[in-house]
Amino acid sequence: MNNNKRAVTPVSRRESGAQFWQVTLRVCQLAVAVDISFFFLFHILGSPILAWINIGSVTMYVGAYYALKRRHNRLAITLIWLEAIIHSALGTLVIGWDSGFHYYLLLFIPALCVSSVRRDVILLSVVALWGYYVTLDILMWFIEPIQPISSSALLGVHLFNLSVVFAMFSYLSFFYMNMVVSAQRKLRRLATVDSLTGLFNRRHGSYLAENEIARFRRTGHPVSFMLVDVDHFKSINDRYGHETGDRVLAEIGNLIPAQLRTQDIVARWGGEEFLIILPGTGIDSAMVSAERVGDALRNHNWESVTGRVLNVTVSAGVSELREGDDMASVVSRADQALYCGKAGGRDRVERA
Repeated sequence: MNNNKRAVTPVSRRESGAQFWQVTLRVCQLAVAVDISFFFLFHILGSPILAWINIGSVTMYVGAYYALKRRHNRLAITLIWLEAIIHSALGTLVIGWDSGFHYYLLLFIPALCVSSVRRDVILLSVVALWGYYVTLDILMWFIEPIQPISSSALLGVHLFNLSVVFAMFSYLSFFYMNMVVSAQRKLRRLATVDSLTGLFNRRHGSYLAENEIARFRRTGHPVSFMLVDVDHFKSINDRYGHETGDRVLAEIGNLIPAQLRTQDIVARWGGEEFLIILPGTGIDSAMVSAERVGDALRNHNWESVTGRVLNVTVSAGVSELREGDDMASVVSRADQALYCGKAGGRDRVERA
């Protein structure tokens, strides 16, 4: 049976934001593990000041984690910002610039671009972060570390911080890459798929039809076209409301492809009108397919979908592609046959 893919919701700022907050949760967990490691490391290295600073950092990250869990995102970001700014400054002042604590500030640059929607806020924050970073750098040119450690221990701390920041940057890069790829995929789907029914939209249906017409001209293999229109659809909307009408159309988007083959193409052509392209199919076989579609809709339990007892039928017009036909002519013949079916009492299939 046909596997026309269902529509997906276009990527939105809310969706990307939700992904960002999930990543931030995991970053908080990682940061807690890193700071606990630092607590023991600095005790071993003989720097109790930094050891206890990391206990404060753990407390702030735990607070940010539970704030995120409760959707207090602004509070969480404030705690994370404060921890990074204070920790980087104290770590640098206590054991020196070469400790590499300043690297953690760089992680905020990509995060700023996702966590805010206002460009002026992003620009201001980046400038402020740059100013803070440069100030800390210049300051360390003129003062000595408060509690220096041995050069070998300093190298170890530097390499540890560098490795952690490298790993976190790599993780964030993969996250942003996946988010961009996902956005591109969804935008491509948005350009080709009708959001209500999950079928191809008219534009993409026309494109696929032109491809089948070109193939017919090369090979001569038969191609049939079918136009299907829901009978008395306006009455459904007027009597039961547009929400019920939308549910009917969405269910039709499931039912029609289920009666067809994988290679058959189904597109929403208009409000309640659908175009079906049947490659490698003559008009007699296409008539059988059209009858099968009509039977499926007529016998469907619509109450389970809409909560109302409905009698949904369709009229269909079928035409076969001929030599010299173009898209307009073959669809026009199917359209004429469709209206013959409407004039003949509806719930009918007519051939051109």
